Amino acid sequence: MALDRRDVLRGGVGIGATAALGMGTPAAADSSAVPGLVRRARSAAAYGGTPVEHLKRLRRLLIDSDNMLGPARAIKETRDHIEVIKELRREAKGADRHDLMELQTQYAEFASWLYQDLGDFDRARFWLDRAFDWSHTVGDGDLTSYVMARKAQLAGETRDLVDVVDLADAAQRLARPRSRLAAVGRTYESYGHALRGDASESQRAIDDVHGALDRVADDPTPWGVWLNTQYVEVHRAQGLEVLGKHDQAADIFMTAIKALPEDFHRDRGVYLARAAVAHAGAGVPEQAAEVGLQALTVAEDTGSGRIFKELSRLDKALLPWQRQPEVAQFRAAFDAVLPHEA
Repeated sequence: MALDRRDVLRGGVGIGATAALGMGTPAAADSSAVPGLVRRARSAAAYGGTPVEHLKRLRRLLIDSDNMLGPARAIKETRDHIEVIKELRREAKGADRHDLMELQTQYAEFASWLYQDLGDFDRARFWLDRAFDWSHTVGDGDLTSYVMARKAQLAGETRDLVDVVDLADAAQRLARPRSRLAAVGRTYESYGHALRGDASESQRAIDDVHGALDRVADDPTPWGVWLNTQYVEVHRAQGLEVLGKHDQAADIFMTAIKALPEDFHRDRGVYLARAAVAHAGAGVPEQAAEVGLQALTVAEDTGSGRIFKELSRLDKALLPWQRQPEVAQFRAAFDAVLPHEA
């Protein structure tokens, strides 16, 4: 099914759902399904578990599904489970009520991530705002700090030159000193400095995070466990790319991609697409087109709006070389998914 190129270039609202499911903007939670879901959650106790444990397992499965199959397949269930948790909280007391509120916050943050990957940034902001508000009722400082860091990440995704550094600074103030989450916030701050054109501050932030990795490896928080050398290097490459250092960015992207775990399917596609854009910026159209084709395969698998948006940038960047065979092959394949405007 052909997608609307203008929607992609505006931010791709609903693009992932369109690509994966053949529909437009992702639907809201289906209230008619909630009673049945609530009954199944309550019945978890009959099988040796609790509703909270059951819903935690479901969230883990949704995260795994998102990573392999993309966000559109997970968003409806995520929204439905938020409504289930709200229903369960009506009757819960004490520790159970607190645990459900914490889980509701986690589901809201995950919903934000799904919408972010779909390219629906307005809904991504909405759910991050809900997660931030709800995290304060839980009283979990790490969770609040993590959600604030995610706000900085989303601001970076939308290239918000005003807010990204300030949000990252706020996340670091909320985090425990010298903690993993402080390093996560510093990572997103580095990209904010790059967006502002401050190469020295961006590199200083990245160096700080690299220096903190060994120290924060044993941090007990469950948040930001993916912070490792490859993740930091990908963000260094992102910063270099916006600073115009395309050849360095491309090399770093490709090195980091080789070290990714096999099950990081969608993330590999995002990084491949960004590497392809960097190759094009460096004046290597053949390699840009080759890497772009790899990213396009992942984009079709997952419906990731982030990948499609990067590939739209690549398609435009490759115009000066459109008669080269490799470039023509990429543009034809991309046009089959996202037709060029007349």
